[in-house]
Amino acid sequence: MDSKQIIVQSTIAADIKKVWDYYTDPQHITKWNFASDDWQCPWAKNDMRPGGKYSARMEAKDGSFGFEFEATYDAISPQKNFSYTMADGRKATVDFENKDHKTHVTVSFDPETENPIEMQKGGWQAILDNFRKYTEAN
Repeated sequence: MDSKQIIVQSTIAADIKKVWDYYTDPQHITKWNFASDDWQCPWAKNDMRPGGKYSARMEAKDGSFGFEFEATYDAISPQKNFSYTMADGRKATVDFENKDHKTHVTVSFDPETENPIEMQKGGWQAILDNFRKYTEAN
């Protein structure tokens, strides 16, 4: 397995507090946590503390496929970054950086072995792009 992390990034035209809140609050997560318009996130739970659990249901709107994404937080520095370990043992980090009245978000994660790297990067980037659109529109 390639241990090199995949990185996706986006700059959101909003202050860091709003970006952090929209990224971590389940009532917002359900509005953006999917890669395309034919998918949805019916629910999300977030116990944001070291050792706390994050889980979200992602599914095709037509009901043809779905899964639960689960992770446990390793470390949290509010409005700066957090890291977590996914249910399959892979690690991820999300960094928030204030840049000229905007917020730059960088997500780094260990790839899984079932899908090509570019497909994984594309999917996570699409979700981050969806997050940017939702956050900027609200």
